[in-house]
Amino acid sequence: MSSDELVVILCDMQSQIQYLKYKQPFVLECGEVLPSLTIAYHTYGTLNAAGTNVVWVCHALTANADARDWWKGLIGNDALIKEQDYFIVCANIIGSCYGSTGPLTDNPNTGVPYFSNFPTVTIRDMVKAHVILREALGIKSIALLMGGSMGGYQVLEWALLEPAVIQKLFLIATSPSESAWGVAIHTAQRLAIEADATWKNMDANAGNAGLKAARAIGMLTYRNYQIFKEAQTDPDSEKIDSYKAASYINYQGDKLVQRFNAYTYWLLTKSMDSHNISRGRGMDLMQTLKSITIPTLIIGIKSDILCPLEEQRFMAAHLPSAALVEIDSNYGHDGFIIETKQITSHLAAFL
Repeated sequence: MSSDELVVILCDMQSQIQYLKYKQPFVLECGEVLPSLTIAYHTYGTLNAAGTNVVWVCHALTANADARDWWKGLIGNDALIKEQDYFIVCANIIGSCYGSTGPLTDNPNTGVPYFSNFPTVTIRDMVKAHVILREALGIKSIALLMGGSMGGYQVLEWALLEPAVIQKLFLIATSPSESAWGVAIHTAQRLAIEADATWKNMDANAGNAGLKAARAIGMLTYRNYQIFKEAQTDPDSEKIDSYKAASYINYQGDKLVQRFNAYTYWLLTKSMDSHNISRGRGMDLMQTLKSITIPTLIIGIKSDILCPLEEQRFMAAHLPSAALVEIDSNYGHDGFIIETKQITSHLAAFL
């Protein structure tokens, strides 16, 4: 894909974020068509002459393309995945609000942002956009494709879409299909957004109060009883209001509202609900997993209540070339971005 008529790559020198402008219609799995596509991405390090040192990182729900920032301790000069050794790529998923085409993007057909009119996107759509970027960057082989949580969903889809391109997989706190538990959580979060009286106002701040409530629901699943008890219990037994745990939940909600968007959150939770790697492939979930023969490291977190060990054990039982490691963490699902020392130990051995 070398034609200048198809692709333009731009770079914001201040933030080092790059943009691929794909000037062709992009057909979504739902049947709707985006007239064109922008993909925001970061790269770190240098592609070697043989093209064999690519590590591609797929990000989770509210993260962005700057993997060195949000996966500190695992990616960067002082981490296992070093810029001196690897050419590291992370692309912002379509539907997000961090530079790739999404609800806040101007619709080329109308000249105004899509907002609630942005079409349904799936994990498979996101991966097809990744492939467009891979081809534009001239990458023919990915030494390691890695992701946690929703990032792991993308890794599994990509392994099925381009098995000959990918040499190794790393999956953590993830699953091959969204569970009924996950769908229920996401539905509760979207109900919170929809209950906001400003929801579907045609502006970027629509649904902010609902987004804060949705984040509060999410925090209860990203962590767990034990860590809240240890970190958020009030020492003052005389209190009847203004509890430490309440302050923490409000703080986390406000933080997300300042950096994210309700339209995007609503849309991407829908994308996660549709995740099922067997969809449209004429096989059940077990058979689909068995068709992935790429060497795979799976890490599950014992305290994860959002994507519990049952999910990783199921994958390990049906992926032909998988190894499963179960780690301890007080941080539940969030352990996949916090427990980088433990992750490093096991991933280093795998590599």
